[in-house]
Amino acid sequence: MSRYERWNGLLELLAEHGRLEVEEAATALGVSAATIRRDLDQLARQQMVTRTRGGAVAHNVSYDLPLRYKTARHAGAKQRIGQAVAALIDPGEVVGLNGGTTTTEVARALAVRPELAERPEAGGQSLTVVTNALNIANELTVRPAVKIVVTGGVARPQSYELIGPLAASVLGELTMDVTVLGVDALDVRAGATAHHEGEASVNRLLAERARRVVVAADSSKLGRRAFARICGLEAIDTLVTDSAAPEETVAGFAEAGIRVLTV
Repeated sequence: MSRYERWNGLLELLAEHGRLEVEEAATALGVSAATIRRDLDQLARQQMVTRTRGGAVAHNVSYDLPLRYKTARHAGAKQRIGQAVAALIDPGEVVGLNGGTTTTEVARALAVRPELAERPEAGGQSLTVVTNALNIANELTVRPAVKIVVTGGVARPQSYELIGPLAASVLGELTMDVTVLGVDALDVRAGATAHHEGEASVNRLLAERARRVVVAADSSKLGRRAFARICGLEAIDTLVTDSAAPEETVAGFAEAGIRVLTV
C-alpha cells in the first residue's frame, strides 16, 4: 500500500468515525503503528487532521476528501475512461469540463493527443476547454494548442472547483459542443448527482450550455445517489464507464436512451 493510499484510507476512516486511534488504524490498514503515527503527523502538518494523544480527530466530521487524496482510487479505470472520452472529442470543438479525478484524466488524455501536441501555426489543431476546475486549467494552460477559459467563482479546496454566481454568470454567456461531466453518483431514477449543491449547480449549467453531454464515471459511482441533482438521464447522451459495471445497471442506462461505452 502506497503512502497516498494509506492517507486516503485514514481520511476515509476519519470521515466515517470522526476520531481514530493509532492501533485501530494500523489494524484496519494492515501496517505498523509507527507508520500510522508518521502518516497522521504528516496529515496534521497539512491541516487535514488534528493530532490527539494516541490518534487523531477530523477537523469536521463531514468534510470531503480533497481531490489529491482521491487519485489513487480506481486509478486504472479512470485513466482508461479518460482516454476513451478524449477519443470522442474532435479537434476544434469547445469542451466543458467540471472538476474531479476522472475529468482530470480526460484533460490529461486530451493534452497528449498527437494532433493537439503542436501549435496550430505548426500544423497542430486547436481545442477550447471551458472549466471550473483550477487543477485542470493549471495542467492545460501550458498546452499551446489548447485555449483555456476559466469560469471564475469561489474555490472549494476539496475539489478545486469554482462555484457560485460568478461561475454561473460566465457560463451563461458561453456555448459548448460537448460537456464532460464527472459525477459523484449516477442512478437510473435520480440521474446525475453530486455531494455538494454548489458544485451541482455549476455542473448543471455546464450541461445545459452544451450540445451533447458525456458522463465519465467509474463503476463505483453507478446505481448510487448523492445529495444534489445535476441533471436527469434525458440530458445525457453518452456514459463512459469501466468494465466492472454490473450488466443490469448498464442495461438500465441503455434502456433510458444513453449510449454506454465500457472500457
